[in-house]
Amino acid sequence: MAQKKEIPVYLFTGFLEAGKTRLIQETLEDERFNAGESTLILLCEEGEEELDVSSFPHQNVVIKTIESEKDLTPANLEKMATDAKAVRVLVEYNGMWMLDLFYNALPEGWLVYQEFMLADASTFLSYNANMRQLTADKLQSCEVIVFNRYNDAISKEELHKIVRGSSRKAAIGFEYEDGTFEQDTIEDPLPYDLSADVVEISDTDYAVFYRDLSEEMDKYIGKTISFKGIVARDKSLPDTQFVVGRHVMTCCEADITYRGLAVKAKERVPLETRDWITVTGKLVMEYNKIYRGKGPVLEMISCDYAKKPEQEVATFF
Repeated sequence: MAQKKEIPVYLFTGFLEAGKTRLIQETLEDERFNAGESTLILLCEEGEEELDVSSFPHQNVVIKTIESEKDLTPANLEKMATDAKAVRVLVEYNGMWMLDLFYNALPEGWLVYQEFMLADASTFLSYNANMRQLTADKLQSCEVIVFNRYNDAISKEELHKIVRGSSRKAAIGFEYEDGTFEQDTIEDPLPYDLSADVVEISDTDYAVFYRDLSEEMDKYIGKTISFKGIVARDKSLPDTQFVVGRHVMTCCEADITYRGLAVKAKERVPLETRDWITVTGKLVMEYNKIYRGKGPVLEMISCDYAKKPEQEVATFF
């Protein structure tokens, strides 16, 4: 059976009036991007600003509106693209819809090439405070976030911190009210010393540690790590092995998940599930049943019972 042709998708996210329409307009007015390719634009919300198709260098664009989340289905999206003879798709996504709805609705062959998030710097802190789950949902997977309508009365450090609470890789930019643009230059040093003989992870830094380990594992392999966590025993593991980690909250209580590492001791350690311990060990990459493949395994050097931290759930903020 022939594989379906690949269709690149450019995804623009953010809340209403964040500037998504304007960026799509500018993108399709640029002949370096718009050289005449048949393009489908999916509008998942309607703001005050509208696309001006007449200003595009080529009349190659078909616009379709998706008014309800239930219309986000692979069959519906594929029909729209087929009717438009589209070779690529641009999506202005509804900021009040979770992104999983869209990714789960992608037809076969549709691949998200780039994901941009737009945010009004003057209202972003309020949105984040009141709708943290929706904000973090968009931040986690975006490659670029642009804070427009920015002015110097707004703290770059505070905006930067919120973004880094969800993503360490997203590029950050600030567009001033006069149209000038500035890239974020704030450095993100880790809150612990990776060059130390024993890398001490404090109770408040576990979430940062686990995410950085997941994203850049190579730099941790061979390091001796020490941290406090809660034990989880698994019957599929030998008596000399267990898991230790923390419950981590990315954005809100609804997404609290246990995140832990496999630990391998030389002999059985009398620990039970839900015991709090401080464990120290050398991190290696090897097969472990808990991962169903290779993963980071802590070769235990020592462990001691510990008091649970004041804040049991680890967070990024």
